[in-house]
Amino acid sequence: MTCKWLNEVKWDEQGLVPAIAQDAKTGEVLMFAWMNREALEKTAALGQAVYWSRSRRKLWHKGEESGHFQAVVEIRTDCDNDVILLKVEQVGGVSCHTGRRSCFFQSLLDDGCWTTVEPVLKDPKEIYK
Repeated sequence: MTCKWLNEVKWDEQGLVPAIAQDAKTGEVLMFAWMNREALEKTAALGQAVYWSRSRRKLWHKGEESGHFQAVVEIRTDCDNDVILLKVEQVGGVSCHTGRRSCFFQSLLDDGCWTTVEPVLKDPKEIYK
């Protein structure tokens, strides 16, 4: 039996699906991005995360410029098939373009302000040339 797994994903009107990258060992949420059909297909084939950049309107192989690839351990979908979860090993320890481990580095504190709670691990100027 041939499974048509890509056809089971519920793509939005732009042909995209939200994707969450999660550390496979710790469960930490590293980042959120979008995938189109080609990105998800390439991710499964390569074993590395490939996303769709809405701003650049092109495929984005995570780590292609920074060297901080995401090795995919497992691909899951949610109960409605409209969100993708990538369980990954974050190569180099940095997933965010700000040089932090996670893109979710700001926390809403009791004073009602967003506060940075995670350190910069690598200067973005050293990551992106």
